[in-house]
Amino acid sequence: MAAKPSKDGDFLKHLEAYLAKRDGVDKLLKISRYASKFIISSSLLPHAHPLTRRLKSFESSVGLSRKAFRLGKFIQDVNALRSVAREKNQSRQFLLLSLLAYGGEGIYYFVEQIVWLSKSGLIDARHARELQKVSAWAEFVGYIGSITLKVGDLKELDEKLKCLNSSVEIADVRDENCEEEREKLKVLRLKMMMKKMSILQDFADGLMALADIRDGKGKIFTPFVLSCAGLLSALISTHKNWVSY
Repeated sequence: MAAKPSKDGDFLKHLEAYLAKRDGVDKLLKISRYASKFIISSSLLPHAHPLTRRLKSFESSVGLSRKAFRLGKFIQDVNALRSVAREKNQSRQFLLLSLLAYGGEGIYYFVEQIVWLSKSGLIDARHARELQKVSAWAEFVGYIGSITLKVGDLKELDEKLKCLNSSVEIADVRDENCEEEREKLKVLRLKMMMKKMSILQDFADGLMALADIRDGKGKIFTPFVLSCAGLLSALISTHKNWVSY
């Protein structure tokens, strides 16, 4: 993935700002983890190869590290729900979908903290499996709400794009200056592209959550398919975070 330089053209300063955020480090860890899974599942290396065993150990360690990075992250979903609740004139459908999206994700992040404490050995690991199942269900429900909300946003952006396109076409016919409208058009198209990428990421993450719910049972839930889904999600989320800094 080609890295986009910072606004002042200093790539290293942009990278420093990116790595200063926990989401930035988390996404790089996510790429490392699913790249390792991809190499292992694609049989690029023999099963008994020493590097294969090392990659499995590395992947497991990175997975546990990512759980630690999410400590307290559920608070952002609590605040998102508070923000939605304060907004007036919202439809019941929007409120319900927001509850599914932010509530599901918030429960997922909260339970993941307990799973991390369990896997790190601080608390009894007897209920780790049940907790992971709860975590997967909450994550899956969150993605259903998130995808539905984003599809609605995409429809609104598409309507705005059509209106703006019409204005630019009329201005072109009249030979009028419409540089401001053209700039808005570029911004709107970029927003639509990012929204589509975000929906694709949610589908990929949702597939992995569903695999956890079904304990990997199902023809589609092969290690190779899931590693590809994870790597795709990691690259998209890394790109989104990179351009936002």
